[in-house]
Amino acid sequence: MQTETFQNLVTHGAAVNLSNRSKWKLIGVDRVRYLNGQVTNDVRRADDRHTIYACVTDAKGRIAGDVMIHSRDESLWLDAEEGLRETLGMRLEKYIVADDVELTDVTDDWQLWHVFGSHASEGLQSMRFGLPGMDVWLPAGESFEPAVPVLSLDEVETFRVIQKVPRWPHELNSDTFPPEAGLEARAMDFAKGCYIGQEILSRIKTTGKMPKQLQSWEMDREMAPGDALHDAEGCEIGIVTSTARHPLTGSLAVLGYVKSSSMAKFPS
Repeated sequence: MQTETFQNLVTHGAAVNLSNRSKWKLIGVDRVRYLNGQVTNDVRRADDRHTIYACVTDAKGRIAGDVMIHSRDESLWLDAEEGLRETLGMRLEKYIVADDVELTDVTDDWQLWHVFGSHASEGLQSMRFGLPGMDVWLPAGESFEPAVPVLSLDEVETFRVIQKVPRWPHELNSDTFPPEAGLEARAMDFAKGCYIGQEILSRIKTTGKMPKQLQSWEMDREMAPGDALHDAEGCEIGIVTSTARHPLTGSLAVLGYVKSSSMAKFPS
């Protein structure tokens, strides 16, 4: 990302084309009750003005996917990473038993745009990159001309890392509990009732014990996703998950997991 591009998006905002994300429409009288039993956040708070962010977890409390959810036209609308289209769709379908609900994949039928900055004051509010923004859903084929520059996929990824936003599958995956990724405040509701994996995650909330914790920092030397982190004695204490060159400082912005038992020795 160029320095000028970064300065402009911080000052004036930008638009992101998220149309490649997986999308589903959930209908039926049991839709809210059903989905509340599948995700970590309270679906009752989603409406036609606000999205909520949530994780779908397995029986052991680990992340099977993360979704944005909003409600309109007596339907719940979900979107998730492109790579989750098949697996997450199957996961959600699996637990539809006696519920009066119908889940439809609408990925190819709808565009999805996100706009943040001064032009995002109206519409469907969401928080995708650590800043307040607006989602725009449009039928496939309709034109959309945002009043701010559209970021490339590489620019979006750089901005995500700088903003310290975890993403599937880099920071969010089947080896990770939502609290390890720092999602407790944003994606979890501990008072809404039971969901798959809730018992384990409530225990983590009570004990405060997590195997690892997501951290962010900047450094001068090169590292790449998958590289191990070491303490001063050379012991491995974590792993790098995402990196991006900061347009202003020139430093390498890094996201990575550090063992909770080694936090006192971090950074390496």
